Amino acid sequence: MVRRTDKPKQRPRYAVPALDRGLDVLEALSASAVPQTLTDLSRTLNYAPSGLFRLLTRLDTRGYVIRDAASGRYSLSLKLFELSHTHSPVESLVRAAAGPMRELAETVEESVHLSVIHRGRLLVLLDAGSPSKVRISIEAGSQFAPVETTSGRLLLSYYPAEDLAGFLARDPEYGAMTAAKRRGFERELNRIRRAGFAITRSEERAGLVDLSVLVGNPTIGQASALAIACIRRVTKGEIEDILAAMKQCAASITRAQGLSETAP
Repeated sequence: MVRRTDKPKQRPRYAVPALDRGLDVLEALSASAVPQTLTDLSRTLNYAPSGLFRLLTRLDTRGYVIRDAASGRYSLSLKLFELSHTHSPVESLVRAAAGPMRELAETVEESVHLSVIHRGRLLVLLDAGSPSKVRISIEAGSQFAPVETTSGRLLLSYYPAEDLAGFLARDPEYGAMTAAKRRGFERELNRIRRAGFAITRSEERAGLVDLSVLVGNPTIGQASALAIACIRRVTKGEIEDILAAMKQCAASITRAQGLSETAP
């Protein structure tokens, strides 16, 4: 049994120490930029080397870590990646989002939809209808131009610079923009990224807005947009309340997927 060399902390309810130690090892290897020696891991985790060696040997046997025969250093294998792709990430996202989105729609009395960018288009995955008699409904499977939508601009704002440049080079709507509109569009993406949400105010109807917040972790390519198109006039204070509720919903969906939240 692996034993920590420091004074043990109070165990949480239903603790499984052996499992926690194994997960600690996997997370430490994931956080490291280079393979780690037994001494490195022992120092990082403050675990006794003898017990840690037995734990690493078992993880190696099960295929979760790889030990380099020449250097003796340990690194993660691709088994966790393989396991994570056994089921469709879209199915997992929709399952995680259904309940929180229904609750959000009931709370704010507006329809809520969830979208991703897929094959160059903004694809709606799920729609939770408002309880109001008058509401917006967007059918799952509907597709839109990302650069022309609030959710699409939100997701594009989190693209790495190289990926964004490649996307825009292929996008017909962006290609049709004038140079001035392109510069304005790029400035808008920067504003969205800094703010952590996207908002579009209607030019025709004062007080009506589209709002979108990020779901997931874009640093690992798992990001979607939670959006509400307000069909009633809303004040600045109401917008802030709706955004707060949307962010709570997005955080719930992210946690339900087992993802870590990333600050904007």
